[in-house]
Amino acid sequence: MKNATLHFEFHISITALIMFLLKTWRASAFGVYGYLNFTRNGFLEHSKKFKPEDMEIRIEGKNCVVTGANSGIGFATAEALASCGATVYMVCRNKEKGETALSKIQSSTGNPNVHLEVCDLSSISEIKSFASRFCSKDVPVHVLVNNAGLMEQKRVTTSEGFELNFAVNVLGTYATTELMLPLLEIASPDARVITVSSGGMYTTPLTSDLQFSDGKFSGAEQYARNKRVQVALTEKWAEMYKNKRIGFYSMHPGWAETPGVAKSLPDFNKWLSGKLRTSEEGADTVIWLALQPKEKLVSGGFYFDRAEAPKHLKFAATRQSHAIIDSIVDTLRSLVYSQKNSS
Repeated sequence: MKNATLHFEFHISITALIMFLLKTWRASAFGVYGYLNFTRNGFLEHSKKFKPEDMEIRIEGKNCVVTGANSGIGFATAEALASCGATVYMVCRNKEKGETALSKIQSSTGNPNVHLEVCDLSSISEIKSFASRFCSKDVPVHVLVNNAGLMEQKRVTTSEGFELNFAVNVLGTYATTELMLPLLEIASPDARVITVSSGGMYTTPLTSDLQFSDGKFSGAEQYARNKRVQVALTEKWAEMYKNKRIGFYSMHPGWAETPGVAKSLPDFNKWLSGKLRTSEEGADTVIWLALQPKEKLVSGGFYFDRAEAPKHLKFAATRQSHAIIDSIVDTLRSLVYSQKNSS
């Protein structure tokens, strides 16, 4: 009996050690890779290979929906798309901030076809109301940019009973995309969905613990998990809706100096002061993905600085975890379409 107990304790210790080493390796590899590539210097280096003509494409007559568009990368994205002649729908939680951002974009671009849609993307019922309202316009959606996101360091539960980071980053992204499918189909074969993920996803595998129910809650780790889901979900969407001729892409903006980063990661923001990308540099690949002919892009791909990027770091043991995406999609579908949250 004593030997069995010792064997069990030794086995647990070995497993814990392996997990600790893996987690340490992921964090270290991410830190080094990120510092070399994700800062402003990385952008300036990579931009030497950019083709200016890629961003000179006009998209008059095309409709673009951008979530979280009142500040940071979302604002820069909405402004750039408006500059390209698109009709832009800014989805913002706060009406006053949204109206201020809307006015700025109309003024800076001279494009009057910029509109505000108010919706709290942490609420399934609000997303359903927004989608129903928007679908009634019968406007084809050529580009949907899932940019809205947050990193809440403390566990906060929404009125619908969901952990807040998960509610916005995963459930909100899933619900918005699924409910916009009819309008994306109208715009096919040119329709595309671009989801703004994060390099933080390199530090974690996909997990079915979507609401961080196990262990001590960490906002930063939950955010990374959420962003890993977005990348795997993009792969799955590309597979599921291939026949609908809608392109699905995820991307990483690099480390950008945005209001969200300053609020959620003040120490990180201070440590890399002067080295972070601007919001415009962070949004660059979003715009690039929105403008390029789909033949140049890989549906389901993960992009960084106008090029397809790896979804997994070497020796990080995250690749096989994507196998559980089917069960995650089933969970998300049940949460969105359950009677409890139906509108």
